[in-house]
Amino acid sequence: MTEAYIGLGSNMGDSAAYLSRAVEQIALLPGIRVDAVSSVFHTEPQGRKEQPWFCNAVARLLCETIWTQALLGELLMLEERMGRIRDPFDRFGPRVIDIDLLLFGKEAVHISSEPELVLPHPRLHERAFVLMPLHEIAPGLILPDGRTVCALLADLPHRVEEDRIYQ
Repeated sequence: MTEAYIGLGSNMGDSAAYLSRAVEQIALLPGIRVDAVSSVFHTEPQGRKEQPWFCNAVARLLCETIWTQALLGELLMLEERMGRIRDPFDRFGPRVIDIDLLLFGKEAVHISSEPELVLPHPRLHERAFVLMPLHEIAPGLILPDGRTVCALLADLPHRVEEDRIYQ
């Protein structure tokens, strides 16, 4: 089985419920088992600050036969079914649900014909709202380039107060 990690985020409506619903729906995908889910962290918006704070979490999936591209496709379809609207002019705006494929095994992928598939996620190292919950469920995780989640967090300016992440 291959370990995959996904980041989940929402800042519209009952955000924590949207995260839970997304995890429940992912657990129904064939060949996928949800192995761990982090706590929900509340994080200030990145990019566009004038919007509600986000709820964020990370989940570890165990994948039997599904391959990276297929998993990404399933996650994008789930976002759409849950009401995600992608606005190309407001990339960092509010969203009902955001599901990012962060890591898939030890794969390091960049396919120029598939720009949405870059692994590890290209901004993983810049996001405390991903690294904190990732560290919670996989503190010893080593990325394909040899860096650890702990090292990435240590290099990233951020502050945590209870379940709130400031960056």
